[in-house]
Amino acid sequence: LMSLRRGHFRFESGHHGEIWLDLARLFFDPSRLAPFVRELAAKLRGEGVEVVVGPLVGGAFLAHMVAVELGSAYTYAEPWRPSPSGALNAVAYRLPEAVAPLLRGKRVAIVDDAINAGSALRGTFAACVEAGAKPTVAGALVILGDAASAFAATKGIGLASLATLPHPLWKPADCPLCARGTPLDIPAGDLSDRTGA
Repeated sequence: LMSLRRGHFRFESGHHGEIWLDLARLFFDPSRLAPFVRELAAKLRGEGVEVVVGPLVGGAFLAHMVAVELGSAYTYAEPWRPSPSGALNAVAYRLPEAVAPLLRGKRVAIVDDAINAGSALRGTFAACVEAGAKPTVAGALVILGDAASAFAATKGIGLASLATLPHPLWKPADCPLCARGTPLDIPAGDLSDRTGA
C-alpha cells in the first residue's frame, strides 16, 4: 500500500538515510488498509491501552483507526517547535490543549504509520509524559532500522510492528552520501523536506 524509494534523504530527526516511504497512499483507500489496522490493533490489545495517540499526519490517521478497533479513546500530537539547525531528534510535539488533561494517569499506545529515526515517537512520548500519561507501548505498520527498538528499551515500553526493514541512519557529518557529493532528494509532494518518521 506504500511505495519505497531509494536515494539520499533528510528526515525530520535531522538524520540522513537511503529509504523514503511514500506514506500518503496508505490512507487513500481505508478498506485496503483495514486488515493491517486490525493486525496492528491485535498486537496492542494485551497492553491495557486506554488512549491511542498518533503524531500528525499519517500516524494520527492510523492511530484513530487503531483506537476504533480497540474501542479506546484517541488523540493526536502535533509538531510545534522546529528542530534547531543541526540538532538531531529535537522536534517538540504537543497534545491538543483541551485534551491533554484527559490523559493524566491513562495507559497510552503511541501509534505511527512508520518509525524511522523515531523523532515523532520521541516527541509524542515526551508530550504524553508531560501530560501525566503512562506510555506503555508503541506500534507502527513498519519500522525502519533499530532506533525505535533502542528508544523503547530505554523507556521500558513495548514495541509492535507488522514489518521491519534494515535502514542505516547517519548524522549529516557522517553521511557517506554527502561525502560522495550526492545531492539530497526532495520527494515530490513533500513540502517539509522530511518524512516525519
